[in-house]
Amino acid sequence: MIVLDSIKMRIRQIRSWLLYGRSSRFPFGCIVIHPIRFSAKHISLGSGVIIGNAARLEAVTHYNQTSFTPHISIEECVTIEQNLHLTCANKIVIGKNTAIAANVTITDIEHPYANVNVPIERQDIAVKEVVIGEDSKIYNNAVILPGVHIGRHCVVGANSVVMRDVPDFSVVAGAPARVVKRFDRERNAWVR
Repeated sequence: MIVLDSIKMRIRQIRSWLLYGRSSRFPFGCIVIHPIRFSAKHISLGSGVIIGNAARLEAVTHYNQTSFTPHISIEECVTIEQNLHLTCANKIVIGKNTAIAANVTITDIEHPYANVNVPIERQDIAVKEVVIGEDSKIYNNAVILPGVHIGRHCVVGANSVVMRDVPDFSVVAGAPARVVKRFDRERNAWVR
């Protein structure tokens, strides 16, 4: 059974590399399982990245009359479960060893509602980079909005909507997400 699982893993690595890789932006050994959309030209992956089934990693290069130069950086040993919805027109960075659960949305794009006489989808978009620090965990159904910087060693609770920065060594939850506890180095303990 272990040998069979190892063979299946190697086949997935080779298939992913042949479909999306063969460059320094996609090192051998990464696995991308049946994505819905994968803008490979604008994505760089660290070694050991695993992206689960039905992910949408979409780079937006044009919207209305505006051009963008998106970059999605997923660092070493990041694991992403199924149904990730990631859209990027500016920059999204996911730090090494971060784990992202199922059905998470990450976007650096906002659709402002500036003109009530124009449909929202036809108005220009606003973009702000998103950074998720290393060694973090993002639980199911979380939404990470434009301009958010999540620190290192953070936890984002299930169903949370993160609208503002999260300091290092914090746990956030809720909609909108707020810090529910944080590690205090002086006390060497978690505090609420």
